[in-house]
Amino acid sequence: MSNPNEPLTLLGDLTPEEFLKSYWQQKPLLIRGAIPDFVSPLDPDELAGLACEPGVEARLVEEEGPDGPWQVSAGPFDDATFERLPAGHWSLLVQAVDHYVPGVAALMKEFDFLPGWRLDDIMVSYAPPGGSVGPHVDQYDVFLLQGRGQRRWQLGGKQPDDAPIIQGIDLKILETFEIEPDSDWTLNPGDMLYLPPGWAHHGVSQTDNCMTYSVGFRALSADEAITSFADYLGEQLPGSQRYSDAGMAPAEHTGELDDAAIERMRHFILSTLDQPKELAQWFGRAMTQPKYMDQVMPLEEPLGEEDLVAQLHAGEPLFHMPGSRIAWRTEAGVTTLFADGDGLPCTEPLARRIADPAPLYADVLELEGAVAVLTYLVNAGSLAFMDDDDE
Repeated sequence: MSNPNEPLTLLGDLTPEEFLKSYWQQKPLLIRGAIPDFVSPLDPDELAGLACEPGVEARLVEEEGPDGPWQVSAGPFDDATFERLPAGHWSLLVQAVDHYVPGVAALMKEFDFLPGWRLDDIMVSYAPPGGSVGPHVDQYDVFLLQGRGQRRWQLGGKQPDDAPIIQGIDLKILETFEIEPDSDWTLNPGDMLYLPPGWAHHGVSQTDNCMTYSVGFRALSADEAITSFADYLGEQLPGSQRYSDAGMAPAEHTGELDDAAIERMRHFILSTLDQPKELAQWFGRAMTQPKYMDQVMPLEEPLGEEDLVAQLHAGEPLFHMPGSRIAWRTEAGVTTLFADGDGLPCTEPLARRIADPAPLYADVLELEGAVAVLTYLVNAGSLAFMDDDDE
């Protein structure tokens, strides 16, 4: 894990502490040579092949498509789709490439100065000359690492929530885009641009082999958080906990919702939601929900504890499944391991070990409770033994 006080080339020789204090969720940062001599883990043909696979989230954005400007098509695609495309002004976007390509997943380790549960996925885009998705705004933090070729980035400043967008298309392209001074850069392989949420940006390919790696971060919106927490909390509360108006004054008007009633309901809701322990339990589950539920599937034939122990002792390591998300929390001496939307009681040493993305070997069995927890996670689809064909 990165030392918070050690300068990182990835951050332009800023320490993680300096970056988080001055840039994270505040302002953009251009980093030349963030990963020196960077070599893209995959090429455009491999990315296109991935976009043809069922179950892979892929989009094709054409500035002038057969059905009109800024046409967006969803995968899976076929060879005919790519054969009909013009020489320029289109983009291929493939989501969660880290779930399928180990070399892309390895890039996540570069960002270990940030909580692992905040990382979402790595989207990879390919574009010939002129390819872009138009000037737009994202509501999440993102590091844009140039993988191949060149891309020109222009920034338009922090945008209000009601910034007007072009209507009638499947993209949220800004109606107006004014470039900020000194915010026009061409990135080469290994260069990187950090953007906080809400910052207008426009990236245009300058070459015929432009590939960009977008390392995105997960953040719940207000409506997602409130709805999800209320649903979770509602499942924990007894039906007897209800609105109460004991001691109220006689009604002056039988149909009126008076101020006192509104205040009682406000107090009821706020006191009901004020459940710190339940909040932590919900948050751990919410932030470890898999991006794609079908990537973390329970075993059809559950593995027994004896078989798990035997395989580990035979030298077979356990791997985290692509797309699996794990975190932990200790509160009042009690540790919970959060894995793919579930919460398990666990010892802190074991939780720390499992949350580390490194493979798990037989020595993990020395930790208290390891056999039961690991068996549960294997059967739930969060961890797995990999045979030679899977690696």
